[in-house]
Amino acid sequence: MKINCWEFFECGKEPGGAKTAETGVCPAAESTEHNGKNGGINGGRYCWKVPDTLCDTNTEGNKPERMLKCFSCRFFIRVQDEEGSCFEM
Repeated sequence: MKINCWEFFECGKEPGGAKTAETGVCPAAESTEHNGKNGGINGGRYCWKVPDTLCDTNTEGNKPERMLKCFSCRFFIRVQDEEGSCFEM
């Protein structure tokens, strides 16, 4: 079963999630620009391309530094493994 980043991390920042009242909805869950990429909902399986996600808070917009962090992320690796040759980077 393909899951989205907010389900994998159980962050509660998806629409209607437990933490949205205090922190808002994660941009990956709202970003329709990447809907369907790697089989995800909105940016849920393409979160490494969505600015201002939870994982992006300490990189201060430094794209190469952010991508290095993503390459070692357990969720990124899972999506890459699940998608195989169809993986969208």
